[in-house]
Amino acid sequence: MDSSVSKLNFDVSCINNYNKAQDTRHKAQGRSKDIRLKVRTKDQGLRHKGVTTFKPSQPFLSSTYKRIIMQEAYIVAGYRTAVGKAKRGGFRFYRPDDLAVDVIKGLLASVPQLDPLQVDDVIVGNAVPEAEQGLQVGRIIAARAVGFHAPGITVNRYCASGLETIAIASAKIRSGQAECIIAGGTESMSLVPTSGWKPVPAYSIANEEPDYYLSMGLTAEAVAKEYNVSREDQDAFSFQSHQKAISAIEKGYFKEGILPISIEETFVDDKGKRQKRNYTVEVDEGPRKDTSMDALAKLKPAFAAGGTVTAGNSSQTSDGSAFVIVMSERMVKQLGLKPIARLVACASAGVHPRIMGIGPVEAVPKALKQANMKLEQIDLVELNEAFASQALAVIRTLEVNPEIVNINGGAIALGHPLGCTGCKLTIQITQDLKRLKKKYGIVTACVGGGQGIAGVIENLQ
Repeated sequence: MDSSVSKLNFDVSCINNYNKAQDTRHKAQGRSKDIRLKVRTKDQGLRHKGVTTFKPSQPFLSSTYKRIIMQEAYIVAGYRTAVGKAKRGGFRFYRPDDLAVDVIKGLLASVPQLDPLQVDDVIVGNAVPEAEQGLQVGRIIAARAVGFHAPGITVNRYCASGLETIAIASAKIRSGQAECIIAGGTESMSLVPTSGWKPVPAYSIANEEPDYYLSMGLTAEAVAKEYNVSREDQDAFSFQSHQKAISAIEKGYFKEGILPISIEETFVDDKGKRQKRNYTVEVDEGPRKDTSMDALAKLKPAFAAGGTVTAGNSSQTSDGSAFVIVMSERMVKQLGLKPIARLVACASAGVHPRIMGIGPVEAVPKALKQANMKLEQIDLVELNEAFASQALAVIRTLEVNPEIVNINGGAIALGHPLGCTGCKLTIQITQDLKRLKKKYGIVTACVGGGQGIAGVIENLQ
């Protein structure tokens, strides 16, 4: 038998088996069976005899998936908390799993058309999944916020975790593995140290590749040196981050995307008596109106003698949570919803751990290639400001217009709750694209260990 015919028969058999399984699944869930794989043959205009092509409802941009039929995945809603200062802010005693449950419950309440029983999975990003963030925290959050029917998973790509979860959710929905997924991240840097409670480096790695364990601050120093980013430029960038963030808060640009969180705190007063107080966290706590170039210039190097990286030109340690609902095209139509955005493409890349902060330089071109786009087509960029040195190095190396980068400030002013940040930035850029009537944005970040991530976001509002 001709190999092309054999392959066609095999593909058709696989498709039929898939359709039968989908029909059974949809029948059990009370769904219509309108998502089925189809085969287009040479009689329908294919160039090559005997080759099957699966045609998605919308053109998908990566050649990797040309042989798989896909339904589009849409973001239909998103909420984040305000970002609290670690150890000093409103969430300093509040558990990150509680914070995530609050956000997801608020998110579900914002989409009353969605029955929680229709949620297929909950994907939780977290950079240090131990202590209050351990014990299968993703599963626990799913059970408490959605119901025990909803499975949950914890994803750790460190600073990229919150965006990675959205990418996983979108990919699963596009490939037919799910219809509705809640994705995002949560992090308490008040309760769990950045390196965890028991870091145990391997002697062999420390001996042979010590850069693999280099602290984030020292990688920022390495980037500053290698990419010629001066102390003055870093401080100026940081000052601008605070000024832009303060302006955005005063103008209410973040308000729509922030879910106010009510806190009841129990404490012992000066007289040794047990007391309670209640308050609400609804405004990002990081931006400082009192900062200035002179104040920033007086700060001493935080990581290296004679260095240029200080506490003032580094991201703040923070607490926060953010989640979005990612839904299939079919379910969006079934529930009569209007999507707000979609993740067009998402790519991760590796760089040398010593210059970890340069990760977006490799990730952004990969994401743009997936999307078949050019940087000139991007209207806004949310670049996570892990450090001013790396943010400036990325902007200069990629030759991004600084005017479209972090228009409302970044992590130096607003904070960086590690596993939450990627989703938080996705929510922010979606709102900014809507407000400014723009079409495409990029969310990008460097990632501990020598990585970068970038996601292309399309505004649909």
